[in-house]
This record gives sequence, structure tokens and C-alpha cells, in this order.
Amino acid sequence: MSVPGPVVDRVLITNDDGIDAPGLAVLEAVAATLAGEVWVVAPEHDQSGVSHSISLHGPLRVRRRDERRFGVAGTPADCVIVGLRQVMPVPPDLVLSGINRGANLGVETVFSGTVGGAMAGLLFGVPSIALSQAFSDRAAVRWDTARRLAPAVLRRLVKAEWTRWRVPERKFSRRGCRTRRPADHHTPRTRINEGSGRSDARRPARLGLQLAAYHPWATRRCHWQRDRSGRRRSHRGNPSAV
Repeated sequence: MSVPGPVVDRVLITNDDGIDAPGLAVLEAVAATLAGEVWVVAPEHDQSGVSHSISLHGPLRVRRRDERRFGVAGTPADCVIVGLRQVMPVPPDLVLSGINRGANLGVETVFSGTVGGAMAGLLFGVPSIALSQAFSDRAAVRWDTARRLAPAVLRRLVKAEWTRWRVPERKFSRRGCRTRRPADHHTPRTRINEGSGRSDARRPARLGLQLAAYHPWATRRCHWQRDRSGRRRSHRGNPSAV
């Protein structure tokens, strides 16, 4: 059985858990199967919850760890900027951020430093993907699931231009996996019918989907508009058409 070759020449990796995090080590191994060159520019310390903020009021100290491995005293967005503008002699073809310890669902994507790292890459015009690993036991994260599934899934996402992937908290299965839009997280499973004041348990809240609709890292966007009956329906395409 032949081993698939690289799909890009260069990839830049960052995360928000820190340069010594186990998820980053997993992503480095995965990226080595996808790219000819793997560059790591990641925070020296945990930067969870910083979104895509950048450092404005202090120096960004960069420490070289290895030939293509650098630690930065800053946020994931800082790391991507430093990698793109200072460290890498040639821009990368892809930015990968993660693998985060935690699912990053729904509202969490707004605050996630992992997603923020990918967001920074997108703002600089580089295709970017954020990866997050769900867990039920923080001391027993199933990194092996991400390690086995990520190479094939990332190849698919690069071709499809998706920008975020969450690994389920499941033991690896050869049955593979499927991709879908972001789900709700920590939101009520009921909603209030507009105009009636009554809750409807049959129609769950779609907060995760609405958040995805208005953030650039969701390339398969779903915009909401009202049809003639007054109900809201999804509309794909230009947001100005909503």
C-alpha cells in the first residue's frame, strides 16, 4: 500500500496550550505527513481563551527551540504573525492550530486561542485550520484518535477549504468519521417561539450554527432570512442578500 505524498510544501503550526503541550506534538507528527517542511511557532505558556488578540504593550520575545521550532512570549495570533513575517523565509501554504485539549464548541469558538490562531492565518490570506480534541477525562485525553484520523481528514479539508475540525471523544475506529457544521454547546435544548412567548422543546437552539454563520472561519456559511410565512430559513450565499 503506497503512502500518500505531501499535499503542501510548507505548513506553519501554532496552538494555545503552549509549545510543550501534547496536542502540539501530535499535530507536528500529523503535519509531517502532509508537508515537506513543518514550522512550529507557538506560545511559551498556556494562552487558552485569548481568542485572536495580539500583544500591543510589551515586547514579543522569540526563543529558538530547534531548526524550525520557535517559542514566543505571546498569543497564538502573535505566533502566526511572527511566523509569517519574521521567522519563515517563504510564506506557508497552510496554517494549522492545535490540537487543542477541549472540544471548542459553539460559543467557545469565539474565545478560543486555537481558533484565534487559525483566524490570524486567514486574515493574512493563508488557508488555516484549527483542530480540537474533545475529552471527558482531562487526565486521559484520546490523542491517539486525533493522531490516526487527522492525516486523512486534513487532506479532505485542505481540498474543501474548511477551517475548523473537532475530534470526537471516542476511541479510534476504522469506520472513519464524517464532517458536519458546528454544534451547540452549553445551550438550552429549547427555544422561545418568536411572538408566542412559548418554549418549543421540539426545535433545539441553533446557537452554534448561527455563530458559524458570521465568522470567517466557517467557509460553509449559513445566513438567516425570513420567508413569506414569517419563519426563519437558511440562505447560502452573499450576506448582503439576507
